[in-house]
Amino acid sequence: MGVSYSALAQGGQEPVSLSVVTVRGYAAERFLAGQKVQPLDSATLAQFRYQSLTDLLALNTPMLFKNYGPGQLATVSFRGTSANHTAVLWNGVNINQPMTGLTDFSTIPVAGFDQLSVQYGSAASVVGSDAVGGSVLLKTTPDFRQNGLTFFAGHQQGSFLNRQSQAGARYSGRPGNQWQVSGKTVIYGSQLTNRYPYSERKYYYLEPTETRQRGLLQDLYVRNRQGRQFSVNAWLTDNDLVQAPADSIGRERTRTQNYRLMGTYEANHTTVRAGWFRDVLDYAKGDFTHPSHSLMDRLMTRVEHERGLMPGLSLRAGAEASHYRTQVDGYGGQVIQENRADLYALTRYQGPRWLVSANLRQGFATGYRAPFTPSLGGEYQLIRQTTWQLTAKGSVGRSYRVPTLNERYWINLGNPDLKPEQGLNAEAGLSARTTTAKPWQLATELTTYRNRVKDWTYWNPTRNYRVENLQEVLARGVEWNGSATYTQGHWQAGLRAAYAWTRSTQERVYDVYAQDVVGKQLVYVPLHTANLSAFIKRRQTRLTVQTLLNTKQYITFDNIQALPAYTLTNLLLNTQWQWKAVRGQVQAQINNVFDVLYLNVRRNAMPGRNYALSLFLTVNTNKNAKL
Repeated sequence: MGVSYSALAQGGQEPVSLSVVTVRGYAAERFLAGQKVQPLDSATLAQFRYQSLTDLLALNTPMLFKNYGPGQLATVSFRGTSANHTAVLWNGVNINQPMTGLTDFSTIPVAGFDQLSVQYGSAASVVGSDAVGGSVLLKTTPDFRQNGLTFFAGHQQGSFLNRQSQAGARYSGRPGNQWQVSGKTVIYGSQLTNRYPYSERKYYYLEPTETRQRGLLQDLYVRNRQGRQFSVNAWLTDNDLVQAPADSIGRERTRTQNYRLMGTYEANHTTVRAGWFRDVLDYAKGDFTHPSHSLMDRLMTRVEHERGLMPGLSLRAGAEASHYRTQVDGYGGQVIQENRADLYALTRYQGPRWLVSANLRQGFATGYRAPFTPSLGGEYQLIRQTTWQLTAKGSVGRSYRVPTLNERYWINLGNPDLKPEQGLNAEAGLSARTTTAKPWQLATELTTYRNRVKDWTYWNPTRNYRVENLQEVLARGVEWNGSATYTQGHWQAGLRAAYAWTRSTQERVYDVYAQDVVGKQLVYVPLHTANLSAFIKRRQTRLTVQTLLNTKQYITFDNIQALPAYTLTNLLLNTQWQWKAVRGQVQAQINNVFDVLYLNVRRNAMPGRNYALSLFLTVNTNKNAKL
């Protein structure tokens, strides 16, 4: 992407025009032609500023979350797959926990990121391991256009003595005529006390919990006039969860800490990236003085280069290597070390109507032979008029998942002879949208997919929960989403709806005693999901209604027992105002408006109707100040 900018020289000299430069970061979406990618807009992100990624994605995508309660573990099921089949990328690097192979979405704050996109379906050729059902892409971006310092702070107070706060600053400037600086610092914290006024709802128990979360995000970008850019991204988290805190014998405490540090250098279409990641997990029951301790360090480096081969055709080739060092009590106290690597080549061709990507990746892991994962995708504009466009899409690609460390090394239950899971994903779709700005903006997309995964790992209860490659799973489905926005003067109204039909079944089991589950829907995967969001806005005041529908979810593999269907509705009212350099936003929300009873993974009830009020302030000190 070409970027042109000018800088003020020292001593009040005339502006110096800097040359046009090219700075490229890792953008997975560029090489995912034919696949469905859903970016979340800034207005939606702002509404969920004080909430975790769980709430945002559950109400705006067909992703299903197995949520144990406010502030508790939240894992995802994406397109009929399991919790460790969704890759979570932070600035292009997979941050799934290698011990468990998944991410707890309740620990990821929406406020920490500038851009968020959801990629549907297998993307192993671009992302690597874990991207079987899809990927969540979290990104921070510099803003070199601004010049000054902006402070922001906010607080949300909710029902059950739950509260969340955040504060930080954005800054950018030109220290000299050679350099530009852009950065952001965010600190956040929450105390989810969950002091419910009731202990049960309609004879279903509410488990008491307390969660304390806090974190720091730091992003710093430095760029010179030749286009060379260096960036440092840091993300520190601390999540402390206590279940049944009043029960001195039965209480459980899980504390997870994550340290993520990454540096990137970009110049002349070449990117060099290095990172250090540490995951710490402490677990105790009853007596918290001597918890079980797990520590994992990961060192990674990536080098990639992109070049144009001919007009419209570009190639990005790269290599990544990671070293893992893990010490977990459950592994017998031994230190486990492992090396992984990837070689990949990503190509993209864009013509007047065509967009095509062909990608290749070969993964390597200590003791494993990861499958070769190619992919091919394309998009073609069937209709391209001045007012609207119709595009056909399609893709096919292989995927894989390297077994987690727990699956291989856990005492007595782990299995070092596990095979990597591998799948084949194919999808096709149509998308249409208007291209005029006002008064109407319309968009819709219809997608169908089929994803077969072999050697699916399973903690087998018939073998005392020893993990084995026991299953072959076939996930297939249809997804539709559409949006409409109307603008007239100071008024604006909009509607966004989505529906997903997901059929995910075990097609084969490698245990003769489990034949009765063949053809049955996987547990915690509803057949139908839908969400709807409607808003009306006048000037700076906006009223939004959000609705989520999930049909029943089976909780046993033979599909005999199930959690009932439910529909949740939330109501949000927010308004903005400005006074001199201060901009404020107040938001009031009612969650579960109709006080619906719905159950979580443990068959415990989730909270009923509850409320939250939040305030967010931004102070721009000086738009023209130099750092």
